[in-house]
Amino acid sequence: MNTAVPTGERLEVGQQVTVDIEKIAHGGHCVARFEGQVIFVRYAIPGERALVEITAVNSKMARGDAISIVTPSEHRRTAPCQYARPGGCGGCDFQHIELDYQRTLKAQVIVEQFARLGGLDVACEVKAVSPEDGLGWRTRMDFAIGDTGRVGLFGNRSNEVIEIDNCLIADPAMDVPTLSQRRWNGDDRIEVASTSTGQVSVSRAGRSISGPTQLLEKVDGYTYQISPQSFWQAHKSAPSTLISEVVAQLELQPGEVVCDLYGGVGLFTAPMADLVGNKGKVHLIELDRRAVGDAQKIFKGRGNVEIHPGTVESRLPKISDPDVILLDPPRTGAGEEVITVMTRTHPRAIVYVSCDPASLARDAKILLASGYRMDFLVGYDLFPQTQHVECVARFIPA
Repeated sequence: MNTAVPTGERLEVGQQVTVDIEKIAHGGHCVARFEGQVIFVRYAIPGERALVEITAVNSKMARGDAISIVTPSEHRRTAPCQYARPGGCGGCDFQHIELDYQRTLKAQVIVEQFARLGGLDVACEVKAVSPEDGLGWRTRMDFAIGDTGRVGLFGNRSNEVIEIDNCLIADPAMDVPTLSQRRWNGDDRIEVASTSTGQVSVSRAGRSISGPTQLLEKVDGYTYQISPQSFWQAHKSAPSTLISEVVAQLELQPGEVVCDLYGGVGLFTAPMADLVGNKGKVHLIELDRRAVGDAQKIFKGRGNVEIHPGTVESRLPKISDPDVILLDPPRTGAGEEVITVMTRTHPRAIVYVSCDPASLARDAKILLASGYRMDFLVGYDLFPQTQHVECVARFIPA
């Protein structure tokens, strides 16, 4: 039932209002307005008219879920997963949207974030990757434990665990249905990883429960033996896709010096080391202890690779005159201090891999103020069914 609200009176949690859905916004929701109040709406599509139930309110805006669609978008579909709904799992934001249009919306978010946060007018395509149906792609899962001891995932913006019997975006090799039948004591997360070589590892609180204690990943002829807890790109196609794009944008030459910042276990270090050759050098900087240990084993005996444990801002100033920099920071971005240190080294190119268009746009603004310009930007749909998107950008001296 639609509950009328007098103009000026604040919306309340549990209230239901019918609204027109406006543009997509960063964060997996759309913008709507009711009596002058902004509502961030999940499970809607721009252009729809929907009945929205308010789930949260603060002094600036409200949040809500589209619980009934009055006028559906031509891009709407039935979500393949039973948990992708109001009150369900918070993992997937866009299962109700056709995949092609998901990418269109993600491109709009990238453009909007660059305009609003970076002051830049950009164009950006978000490219598809296999599998084409956007399911079964995720090779790393972190499950919470519900009240009955079954695995689950958190609801959107909630500490409530939604217990599940399957996850359609998880790699089928993880066999989530079998995992969900087990009852787990305590509240430590269950971490599951599957690899490109067919391994499956289950661990809890950093301790292995089943499967190998070291994972073997193979990408484009390169081999990486890593700890299950070390960061690895979640999408099956991400390592190969990103290596190909990064290598193309770096345009490395034999003998050049490269800095691989936030380099993890060295996914990009391996191909870069081959391209610069024995007369070149790749400096990998990484803070995480496990990733550093993995990288040291992977590149043991490689004379043109040097591993630098520590923060980027503390280690990069000790490296003389890098020709190019590869930057793959966490979701929060690099920030002004790191960018200042980078640009002081005057690289001929900075290639930036980002999983968050907002932090990329903010960092782009700083890079432009530091004498660089962005001459390349592309998105990859490496998180289908969710609001997340991976970008690769290149910056060169202005």
